[in-house]
Amino acid sequence: MTLDRLAPALFVLLWSTGWIVARYAAPHTEPLAFLSVRYACAAAVLLLLCLAVRATWPKGRAGWWHAVFSGVLLHGVYLGGVWWAIDVGVPTALSGLIAALQPLLTAMWAPFAVGERLTRGQWIGIVFGLAGLLIAIVPRLAALHWSEIATALVPLGINVVGMIGVTAGTIYQKRFLQTGDLRSTAMLQYIGAFAFTLPLAWLFEDFAMSWNIHLTIALLWSVFGLSIGAIVLLLYLIRRGQVSRAASLIYLVPPAVAIEAFLLFGERLSAPMIAGTVIVVIGVYLTNRPQISAR
Repeated sequence: MTLDRLAPALFVLLWSTGWIVARYAAPHTEPLAFLSVRYACAAAVLLLLCLAVRATWPKGRAGWWHAVFSGVLLHGVYLGGVWWAIDVGVPTALSGLIAALQPLLTAMWAPFAVGERLTRGQWIGIVFGLAGLLIAIVPRLAALHWSEIATALVPLGINVVGMIGVTAGTIYQKRFLQTGDLRSTAMLQYIGAFAFTLPLAWLFEDFAMSWNIHLTIALLWSVFGLSIGAIVLLLYLIRRGQVSRAASLIYLVPPAVAIEAFLLFGERLSAPMIAGTVIVVIGVYLTNRPQISAR
C-alpha cells in the first residue's frame, strides 16, 4: 500500500487522538501552558532531525516568514482557541461541530485564494459531510440547557476564531509553501506557534502544570504522535492534492473520536452517531474520489 493511500486514514487516526489527549491532560495542566511546552518540544525534536539529515531550509527571508506565520495560524490560533474554549466550558460536541465547519469554509474560500475549481460531486460531498456531522452531534446539543450555551458566548467566539485560523493556515500553506523540505517547514511552524502561544500563557494563565505520569504521556504523544506525525501527514496531503480535499478529512475526526472515547472511556455510541458516521464517510468519498476529465 502506497503512502498516498495510507496517509489519509493514518492522519485521521492520529489527529483524532488530539481530543482524547485534551481530555486526558486537562486535570493536570492549563491549556496554553501545555501547548507552549508541546510546541517547544516539537520544534526542538524537529530541529535535531533536520540537522541530522541535513534538511534543506527555506530560501530567502520570505520563505522563513511564510513558514513561521503559517504555524501561527495552523497551530497557535487553532489549537490555542480550541483547547482554551474547551477548558473554560465549551462542550466537546459543540467544539467539534465548530471545528468541523472548516472543510466547508475552506471549500468556499479555496476558489478565491488558490484558484481551485470544485466539481458538483465535491460540493455534494461537502454537504454530505456537514449533514452527517449534524446528525451525529445535534442530539447532544439538544440535551444542553440554553443557559449553558448563553454563558459561553466568548469561549464559543474564540473557538470559531480557532477554526478560521486553521482554515486560513491551510490556504496559506497551499499558496506559499508548496515547495521545500516538510521537516524544516514544520519546525519553523512550531517556532511561530510557540512565539504566539507563550505570551498568552504568561498573560492569562499561572503556567501551572502538575507533572506526573499522565501529563508526561500526554506530552509525549502530543509531540511525537500529533505535532510531528499528524502534522507532517497533513502538510504532505496539502502538497499532494487539493487543499479542500485535505481539509475534508477533518469530517472523519469527530466520529473517530467517538469510537476512541467508547473504547477508552466507555462513552456510549448512539444511533445518531453511527448514522452520522456512515453519511460522513460517503461525503468524504465523494469529495476525495478521483475526477474523470471530460474528453
